[in-house]
Amino acid sequence: QVQVTESGGGLVRAGGSLRLSCEVSRSTFTGIAIGWYRQGYDKQRELVASISSDGIVKYDDSVKGRFTISRDNAEKTAYLQMNNLKPEDTAVYYCNVGSWNNGNFRSFAAWGQGTQVTVSS
Repeated sequence: QVQVTESGGGLVRAGGSLRLSCEVSRSTFTGIAIGWYRQGYDKQRELVASISSDGIVKYDDSVKGRFTISRDNAEKTAYLQMNNLKPEDTAVYYCNVGSWNNGNFRSFAAWGQGTQVTVSS
């Protein structure tokens, strides 16, 4: 069973940066896609960034130009670099593994604990 572990969250002021990490326990990492989600208070979980197995990336409009998703296949780890953070980015951030089909990511693993990101104004 695939397990994901998120880390790197914290408290930061508006305009600051954080880098989230997603470690994946799976024998084969190179053939899967990765997605980063977030869930704010009293909101539904939303996909904010995804990356295919060959490095194609996709972002939600709310984070485009500020967030960068990347992956290190040797380390079986994915990252989410978040710059120019805004208070509305405050949420628990989750990663997941999944498939990539026609530019769309679909998760298929169990959810991890997530990592809290809090942006103060």
